[in-house]
Amino acid sequence: MFQPEDVAREVEIAQRRIGPHVRRTAADRSAWLSALGKAEVFCKLENLQHTGAFKVRGALNKVLSLSKKELSRGVVTASTGNHGAAVAFGANKVGASGIVYMPEDTPASKIEAIRGLGAEVRFAGRDCVDAEAAARALGEREGVTYISPYNDPLVVAGQGTIAFEMVDQLDRIDAVFVALGGGGLISGIAAYLKSVRPDVRVIGCTPANSQVMIESVRAGEILDLPSLPTLSEGTAGGVEAGAITFHLCRTLIDDFVAVTEEEIAENVRLFIDKHHMLIEGAAAVPVAAYRRMGDRFAGQRVAIVICGANIPLETLRKVL
Repeated sequence: MFQPEDVAREVEIAQRRIGPHVRRTAADRSAWLSALGKAEVFCKLENLQHTGAFKVRGALNKVLSLSKKELSRGVVTASTGNHGAAVAFGANKVGASGIVYMPEDTPASKIEAIRGLGAEVRFAGRDCVDAEAAARALGEREGVTYISPYNDPLVVAGQGTIAFEMVDQLDRIDAVFVALGGGGLISGIAAYLKSVRPDVRVIGCTPANSQVMIESVRAGEILDLPSLPTLSEGTAGGVEAGAITFHLCRTLIDDFVAVTEEEIAENVRLFIDKHHMLIEGAAAVPVAAYRRMGDRFAGQRVAIVICGANIPLETLRKVL
């Protein structure tokens, strides 16, 4: 079983591996959020990362760990957006072929974004489950490396480099708010942070319409639960059976918060207005969570991970 101390060690290796290839994103103080909760609030701006989201870190760490022989066969994944773009970016960086399976009804803008990064797009079914099954089948059939969005130690460690940077940028972190879907992002961040600052509180933030990991942790086992549509597309959907992130989330997350669709939309709008930056629904989830419970952290130093900026134009129109 992949333990927190294993993740922390892998994060340091990942930092050396991907450091030259990713942006060291700013951890900017938010005057708006600091005033609301009477705390010092810093936003880790992964919305300014390559491809517009944190996913590049994990995908690159996986790709750069592959041998020349493995790279010669290429890589494959399944995604409706950020992870697919990240894998395409990583494959292009090393000159490997990349294939991204997507559901047949994926918006054209997302398809073109991934093609623009040099990957081949293939379609399978009308659900991510179908796309993932097709990607895994290709990998097994042709010896192509499948890159999971979260169920891979190297992907988790790559996401954890966000925490490595935050520790260097902020001399104190009392609490961190992180979006929670499959658990790759929060597992990497929490494992590294708690290895160097054991007292930090980690708050997992999720849309109320898709609480699979929260409910699974509460039940003590991974549950197969439906999810309703949500603006937080990056955290939506189920958790793969046997996912390494389940144990990490059970062990490392101190509090869970589920926010409504109204709260997500409101905080997309407010962040754009206050910070003059675009963010996606998943990035607004931890902002909404902090705004709901920020009074508990008065006088403390809080970090919020702004995980991405890739909100579809049609969705942004509706939100605004």
